[in-house]
This record gives sequence, structure tokens and C-alpha cells, in this order.
Amino acid sequence: MEQFDVTIIGAGIHGVGVAQAAAARGYKTLVVEQKELAFGTSRRSSKLIHGGLRYLESLQFGLVKECLTERKILLKIAPELVTLKPFYLPIYQQSLRRPYQITVGLSLYALLGGLSKQTQFNRIPNSRWTDSLDGLRTDGLKAVFQYWDGQTNDAALTRAVMASAENLGAELRMPYELKSASKTNDGYRIVLSQENKEFELDTKVLINAAGPWAGKILSRISPSQPQPDYQLVQGTHIIVSGHLSQGLYYVEAPQDKRAVFVMPWQGNTLVGTTETQISELPDECVPLQSEIHYLSEVLRHYFPRYGDVPKILDAFAGLRVLPGKDGATERAFNKPRETRLLVDNLQSPRMLSIFGGKLTAYRATAQKVMNKIQSSLPRTKQYADTSKLPLQPVD
Repeated sequence: MEQFDVTIIGAGIHGVGVAQAAAARGYKTLVVEQKELAFGTSRRSSKLIHGGLRYLESLQFGLVKECLTERKILLKIAPELVTLKPFYLPIYQQSLRRPYQITVGLSLYALLGGLSKQTQFNRIPNSRWTDSLDGLRTDGLKAVFQYWDGQTNDAALTRAVMASAENLGAELRMPYELKSASKTNDGYRIVLSQENKEFELDTKVLINAAGPWAGKILSRISPSQPQPDYQLVQGTHIIVSGHLSQGLYYVEAPQDKRAVFVMPWQGNTLVGTTETQISELPDECVPLQSEIHYLSEVLRHYFPRYGDVPKILDAFAGLRVLPGKDGATERAFNKPRETRLLVDNLQSPRMLSIFGGKLTAYRATAQKVMNKIQSSLPRTKQYADTSKLPLQPVD
């Protein structure tokens, strides 16, 4: 019978982040993935490594500070994967927020980020609006702020973290499906399947990092674990023909005042995201025509040069896990974004589920996971500090 210290279900950014953290602390670690690395949300995000400027309005100061700290770390350890980019935030006559409010928000953002050069911001003078903002609509424009945040290739970052975990001794088994997990005296016995063949192994701690499928994984574990209240929210992005040369734009959707990003991406333009509540878990997310139309309208409104019918090259959708009961009518935009870590036993957890989470804070989340399960694991010698381990792109 194979035995592992930590077994992780799911090879998205949080799963591979926990694998890296566990292997760095000297534990025998296994990652099990049913499809492929970064199959779900971890390749369908907005591609941003950022503090979450808009979370300041909902007073999520701890989350913003944590994300800004992690952004600083990733810029240092993964310079080929995470780059600092200029972001432009235009304020119009009809915008919900006034220029003074944005000044206060960006000042607080800088303060939470340690007042470093990475958190500096300024106001773009009117004389530069016409020729330095990629054709941004200027009718009714009152102010334009410029600040800095990070951009990444989310799937490439996930692959790099998994490669780092493997260099530390972690194993990846893919494609394997979790059939069941049963509590034992000192952990869980896991049954995996591949091509109709079943395999068993023992693990001291089981980590459920299946993202939107975390609830489905919980249903396969005995004794049964309580299902937390959560909602699945689909976020769609579109890629359109055309290039932005100056930076990324953080705009207010004219339809409902939500935040939408318009940004350069691999020689074209990426626009996102939407927030559509999903009642049933799909095998794979498919962008809705209404979402594509919504994002196209945002792009046309702010960048008339894309034309009445922007040339859409691709569209993709990912699922986010947010707190709340399925069917609740509260806007997803206003919901808290903190990651929830749920354990089977508070004193000596043998199983932990990750619900929610931010791409930017994956490394910090992994450290929190390890701190929670430490009491259920043997003493080991730590091999490395993940805040200092370089991450390299993987071919």
C-alpha cells in the first residue's frame, strides 16, 4: 500500500500551490488530477496578479493587503511570468465614483502595499487623453488615473508552480479520478481510477482543492462532510482583434456599473469578466451569448475604434466559488472574496477543503493550509521557503 503524507485532489493553482508548500516542508506529497493542469478556473481567469482595488469599497482590507504582499513576492520570484503593467482608470460624468474618491482609494491601496514604487499612482493630464490612451472615448471624461498592477499567464504560472513542487519531490498523477476516500485511524484510504482500473493508497492528510468541483469531491468522502453554503458564478471573457499599446483599462460597465477590464493579451485585446450565477455544475463552462454581447457593448462604449461589431476571436468562461446559498439574489460583485478552509476536525484535521480563493494569493493560501494541518503530520526538516523559490516558465 502506497503511503503519502499529503494528497491533494485538483491541479489548479491552489492544488499545486499546496503541493509546493507541502514538499518544501519535507512531506511526501501527491497531486491527483482528473483532466490536466489548470484545466478549470486556473486557465480561465482575468490573468491578473493584483491587490483588488475594488475590494476596498467592501472593506476587505486584509485581503487587499495580503494580495499586494503576494504580488510583490511573485514579481520577484517569477519575473518571466508576472509583470507589472500600467492600469488606467477613467472617470466620466456618469461614473459612480468621483475623482476625489478614486484618489482616496488609490492612496489607501498604496498604503496597504507599503508605499513602494509598485504602488505609485498619478493623474493623466487632459493634454494626453487624445494620443496616449488607445482611443479611449473622451466624451464626458473628467479624469484618468494611472496606477500599476500585475499581469500573468494563469495556466503558465500553474505549470511553473507544479514543476517547482516536483523538483522538491512531489508527484503528479494525471489523469486519475478520485472514486472514494474513507477515514482511517491515521488519515484516509483513497481509491483512484484510471481507464477502469482502480488503485488504493493511504494518506495522512487529504486536501480537497478541486475548485468548483470541491462540493462534488466532498460527496465521495466518508464519513460524510458538511457541505458549506456557496454559489458558483461564471465569469466570461472575450478576445477580440485589435491591440492596446498603452496598458490595461479598468472601466465601469455602462449597463450595470460593474468593473470590467480591457487589456492587451497576446497581440489582441481581452475583455472581462461577467458574473452569471450557475445552478448546476457543468463538465465545462461555455460562454453565454448574453455575456459575449455584454462585454462587446462595454468595449464599444469605451473604445469606438473597435467598431459596432468587434471581431471576436475567442471566448472562454470559468467558475468562481463564492459564499452564499445557491439561488440567492445578492450580486456576486458585492460578495467577499476571502478563501474558506474547512476541516473535518479542528484539533487534528485529516481532511481540508479549499473553497474560493484568489489567483494572486495562492501561495499565502497554501501556507495557511499547511499551518492548519501541521498537527496531523510528522516532524520534518523544511527544504525551502516558497516565498524565495524562483519560478520558471515550463515549455
